[in-house]
Parts: sequence; structure tokens; C-alpha cells
Amino acid sequence: MMAIREINLEVNEVTDRLDRYLASHLQDLSRSRIQQLISQNCVKVNGQVCTSKKMMVETGDRLCIEIPPAEPLEIGATEIPLDILYEDDCLIIINKPAGLVVHPAPGHSDDTLVNALLAHCENLSGIGGVQRPGIVHRLDKDTSGAIVVAKTDHAHQHLQGQIQAKTARRDYLGIIYGVPKTESGTIDAPIARHPHDRKKMAVVPVEKGGRLAVTHWQIKERLGNYTLIHFQLETGRTHQIRLHSAYIGHPIVGDPVYSSGRSLGVNLPGQALHAWSLTLEHPETGETIQAIAPLPDYFHKLLEVLRRRSN
Repeated sequence: MMAIREINLEVNEVTDRLDRYLASHLQDLSRSRIQQLISQNCVKVNGQVCTSKKMMVETGDRLCIEIPPAEPLEIGATEIPLDILYEDDCLIIINKPAGLVVHPAPGHSDDTLVNALLAHCENLSGIGGVQRPGIVHRLDKDTSGAIVVAKTDHAHQHLQGQIQAKTARRDYLGIIYGVPKTESGTIDAPIARHPHDRKKMAVVPVEKGGRLAVTHWQIKERLGNYTLIHFQLETGRTHQIRLHSAYIGHPIVGDPVYSSGRSLGVNLPGQALHAWSLTLEHPETGETIQAIAPLPDYFHKLLEVLRRRSN
């Protein structure tokens, strides 16, 4: 059994709130996790338990923080092969295959990316006090490509901040029906849950509950009556690229939800959409990491078929 981790600090700077001071000195813990520890009687100031995150600490104060071992996650670990694009003690970037669900859900209790990561990662510091991989962003079940997962509380907070601040770059390749009239463009159309079909998303005005959604696109290759498109996400709403593509009249090939296009003679596991490149700042070193996820074989085969037909 893992022991309680104890950290002792002596305040030698200016007066500050307890939670802010600890957050600035315990880089591997998020501020929300620190506040949780304070509320759980795990922080002492000058030998006395303190449960107020707003308490002001002063020069000379002695702080003791007891960090209990992360609780085991009730979800089980499952040995599933992973295509790892990058990994260190802080984070891991996976090239997710189409068909692999990210989170356990009804019908997928032990065959998801989370199950696979629990089996692969020997040391998970715990996100919010629980031993689990920190899913920073998601990919639909049938969308393949690069997805980053945090191994520590601090990394999870930092990476989510990059997604929210739009400093992390996510580039996708997709094959659409038809050919856009311009070489590039931006789709700015708010998204919310479909009012009548809960499995779908829809373009909904902001005043009716739609959330900002922006997708940039550029033609990469014309393929007769089809087009290979380079998408860049500015926001990351559920089904964003799939819905936005259908919204402008060019749905993603093979999309079972937003397209009813004919078969192309290639057995696709889902929509022809791939998270091709992920660029982010490393939470610890500050270095730029770019992970490129090679296109899956079925995507290459589809491109070859369309190229032959267009010649």
C-alpha cells in the first residue's frame, strides 16, 4: 500500500492566500486539487489543521501538506495494443484507431482507451485524487488520430488550459463529398444538442443555447467529385467537423450520422476523418511538441480509389 506523501514548507515570501501559495509551490498539483486537500483536513499551518483556502499565510509560517495516495479507479485495466506517438512521465499521445471508444460507457465497459491506458501506465499520479488518465480532449469513436492524455494533475490542468486558450493546435484530414467553390474558408456556426435526436448535434443560434464553434478549412487535393480537406479546429465541440462539413453541403465521406452518401467500394470503419497533427506546449519543459499520426490504411486505400477514378 502506498504511503501518505508529506510536504513541509516554510513561508519566506510576502503574504498570500493559502491555496494560491501552495499552488505556486506545488507544481504537480492543480489549484482545485489543493483546495480539495485543504477541505479534507490535509493541510496544517503552524501545526494546526486549516480548512480555509482563503487564510492568509505570512512570512515564517510553517505549512505541512499530507497527500493521501490516489484512490484506485473502479474501472479495470485491459491490455489493448496502443500506437504511441509520444510519451514521458507527464503525458502520452496516442494514435487512436477508428472504432476505439475513449471513455467507458454502456456497452463499452472494458474495451476503451481509458482501460488500455490504465494497463499501460505504471505510474499515474492521479487526477483529482483518483488514479486515472486525464483525458484532455476527445475523439469520436470512429474518428482516428492523435489524442493527448495527461498522467498528472498539473499536466491535465495545463493541457486543458491550452485547449481553452486555443494555443494547442489540432489539425485534421478529411475527405468530403463534392468540391467547395473556394480554396479555403471558415465555418462559424454555433453548436448544441439536436432538439429531436439526442445522438446528434445541430447548428443552433447562441440565443437558443448554441455554443461558439469555429472550423477553418483548406483544400488539400481535388479528387473528382470528392475533396481532401485540411481542417483546423479553433474550438472543439462534439461532432464539430462532421456537423460543420454537412452544414455547408459537403459531409464527410462515410459519416453514418450526418451523411447518406453512397458506398465507394472501400470498407470504412467510420467517417473518413483523421486527427492528423497535434501541436502543444509541454506542461513541464515549455517545449513545443508536434505529434503526427500517420493515416490509417483504409484512408490511404480510399484516396487511391478516388485518385484513379478522377484521372
